[in-house]
Amino acid sequence: MLRSLLLHAIAVVLIVQAVSWLRERSLLDKETMAPMFYHRTLNHGWLSRDDLVGKPTVLYFFAPWCSICKYSMPNLEALQRDQADWNMVAVALSYESVSEVEYFISDLGLTMPVLLGSEQMMRDYQIKGFPTYYVFNEAGMLQHKSYGWSSRLGLELRVR
Repeated sequence: MLRSLLLHAIAVVLIVQAVSWLRERSLLDKETMAPMFYHRTLNHGWLSRDDLVGKPTVLYFFAPWCSICKYSMPNLEALQRDQADWNMVAVALSYESVSEVEYFISDLGLTMPVLLGSEQMMRDYQIKGFPTYYVFNEAGMLQHKSYGWSSRLGLELRVR
């Protein structure tokens, strides 16, 4: 009985890993330099890729209508509080209006910087679904990538 459960658990883990690998194949390749961007932030500032170089960075791409994003983003917010030496930036894409993004962010009580992304940024970063996030080192080179929901532990393991 125990052996059967263990084999089923291993099979589930392998299937989940295979699906994850297949979905992530369409994302940027590891060791790729972060594509250039210069966009307005939700607080009416501006942010570029070059502003983030010098610190490890998580770019978390979301859409305000994405229910998985709603449940995953608090994990990123908690990580931001614990990783003061990191840039944590949420990038809004596929939104109807800035007020829609503002409502989404305020409803979750998020304090991280929120970039108002564009269709061009979506293409440059090869975003095919939400949430998608990339982890870049301090030189701006891609180290980790993920598509879909991430637990706090999953995020922490990728930023160490």
